[in-house]
Amino acid sequence: MPGTVGRVPSPSAPTPGAPAGPDATGSAAAAVLAHPWADTPLGAPESWDPAVRAVVDLVLASPVPMALLYGEDLVLLYNDGYAELIGERHPAALGRPAAEVFADIWHDPAAGDVVTRVYRRGEPYLEREAVLPVDRHGAGPAEPAVFTRGYSPVRDSTGRIIGVLTVAAQTTQVTQQLQSLSDFAAALSGTLTLDDVARVTLRYCLHSFDGDRVSFVVDEGSAWRMVRRVRGELLDEADERLPPLWRRMPTDSTIPIVVTARSGVPSFVADGQPLRDTAADRHDQKIRALASLPLRSTVIRGALTVGYQAAHPWSPAERALLAASAELVGQAAERARRFETQHGTAQLLQRSMLPEQLPDLPRLRIAARYDPGVDGNAAGGDFYDAFVLPTGALGVVLGDVAGHDVQAAARMGQVRAALRALALSDPRPDAVLGGLDRLVASLGTEGGTHELFVTVVFGVIEADRERITLASAGHPAPLIRRCPVEGEPVAEYVEVPPGPPLGLGCHPRTVTVPFRPGDTLLLFSDGVVERRWQDLGAGLAGLGAAVTAASSGDPRALCAVASAAVPGATEDDVAVLAVEHAVKPSRSASMEVPAEPTAPSRVRHWLTAQLTDWQVPEAVVGAAVLCTSELTTNALLHAGTAARVEIDLSAERLLVSVADSGTRGQVTRTQTDTLSSRGRGLGLIEELSDAWGTDPTVRGSTVWFEILIPPGESRVGADAGG
Repeated sequence: MPGTVGRVPSPSAPTPGAPAGPDATGSAAAAVLAHPWADTPLGAPESWDPAVRAVVDLVLASPVPMALLYGEDLVLLYNDGYAELIGERHPAALGRPAAEVFADIWHDPAAGDVVTRVYRRGEPYLEREAVLPVDRHGAGPAEPAVFTRGYSPVRDSTGRIIGVLTVAAQTTQVTQQLQSLSDFAAALSGTLTLDDVARVTLRYCLHSFDGDRVSFVVDEGSAWRMVRRVRGELLDEADERLPPLWRRMPTDSTIPIVVTARSGVPSFVADGQPLRDTAADRHDQKIRALASLPLRSTVIRGALTVGYQAAHPWSPAERALLAASAELVGQAAERARRFETQHGTAQLLQRSMLPEQLPDLPRLRIAARYDPGVDGNAAGGDFYDAFVLPTGALGVVLGDVAGHDVQAAARMGQVRAALRALALSDPRPDAVLGGLDRLVASLGTEGGTHELFVTVVFGVIEADRERITLASAGHPAPLIRRCPVEGEPVAEYVEVPPGPPLGLGCHPRTVTVPFRPGDTLLLFSDGVVERRWQDLGAGLAGLGAAVTAASSGDPRALCAVASAAVPGATEDDVAVLAVEHAVKPSRSASMEVPAEPTAPSRVRHWLTAQLTDWQVPEAVVGAAVLCTSELTTNALLHAGTAARVEIDLSAERLLVSVADSGTRGQVTRTQTDTLSSRGRGLGLIEELSDAWGTDPTVRGSTVWFEILIPPGESRVGADAGG
């Protein structure tokens, strides 16, 4: 059919006024052929000037939107592409003056004035970017489209100007890709880790380039690790937020993306089988066109690819856009590599100065949590400790050395080590803090500064005498959650005699309060309760209310509750230490989980046997096994290392934790909000457990959950320590 978009008629378009063939039905060309041109200024087709007839043939044969505006009235004659462009104005626009058809925009300078000027002066005009309303389906609101339009005078055989020829080339896709590139740069600017960079890059390349397969690779020592996305993969919001699934590649891999990363030379395959020899699955085998772009970075090597399942000619504009994208990715990857290196060093320094393990006592259950403040990329001065004293009592401490740098962390290490040494010599809290005061004053003198700001609270727990003795040097008062046999739990702050921070001539006084079975002590740093936009009293009240409302007095659960008790972000470090005086001793067991596919199944069998042997209610066993399987799968899948499963059973609750030894940085709450590799983990954990959370460790992270034992169904006895 003459004039149909995508087809070029051969040998020429039929003469207007001739009978239209069956293929012309419903097209603009058919309407042109059938239009009564004799009633218009253009006149009957048989009387047209040969030059005019040639222009009409050109218009109808072109797949590009074209129109002839004829005579003083600029009467319209156009092809299918132009009919699609003007939407509902077709077919009524044929043979009518342009000023009538486009009355709503004709008076705009970029519309009627331009056409009239070309017609009057005979000077061609190019409009590089015109935003036009396009309604491709004739219904609903018009979508804006961007075109490059050209206007040329049309002359008859005598050279007289008799009209204007307009040609429109749509550039909407290029404009959208440029806007998408801007959005991509903004998204990359907010990334911190290589996981973040990979996630943003894959999403952008898949959607902006409309690819069928995209991949991203970075160097990892002597090898490479690659992540891939395929169009149509079943992904939900959970998978989007989870760490990407990296696949490790050998250093001499011949896969195109690694070859490009290694050589730094881009490659473009328009049609072929670029992944035939290295295909991992059928998705790779289907790829026929592949672009591979190296990352431009001084500290990291890598590349990204975009592939299609059909032949795809890589235009110069598209190659330039891909190169610009790779440039942005390279810069983001370089920042991420530097951040991960600095973050890992700072966090390792911070956590190496904290106890890796807390005492395991039959009647005192202990847990701690530390979350770095600011951007998590600096060492801080918050610290905690718990240790058994020569008297058999338990010493607990939580302190804060002002600052977020290596010097603050070093001073924190000195204070913590000195405190333990003093306590092992004389455990009285006032004597310990008095000795620390002299140490801090000495450090200040040695460093030539009096600006050392160190606060600390130290306590001695005597479980057999059911009491705690506490002393404080400028630190927030501890909180005790009391759980009486009759009545509801209630949290109360201990009225510790106030004192100045260490190094200022501190003369601490002590207070002794009851600490009965069922009670839980909570020590915390000011980062837990202080927020810029509210006073300290509101933060303390919020913490007390959250601890009172907690589902249990389990120390790990209370640490999580305390860390999230006050809404809003804090720039300070957060440190929490909790000690529960158990009503009865608990049972515990652990299992080392190798990084292999059969590990989750082995964990399920071990946990089922252990809990059944402990006579845990069947409903609790089933829920715990499902949750533990999810956590184990997640740890092995995303950390890629061995894991450790620990279970602790008391009369009131079952606590299960899964710790990995991954080195990709701590698991943030945002990441653990999805847990499972398929996005169902969070719903499962929240549905089956009474509390759950995540704790950062020296390397990797620990995710845990707690299930309460129904009253009257616990079989944990006094001999449960075995």
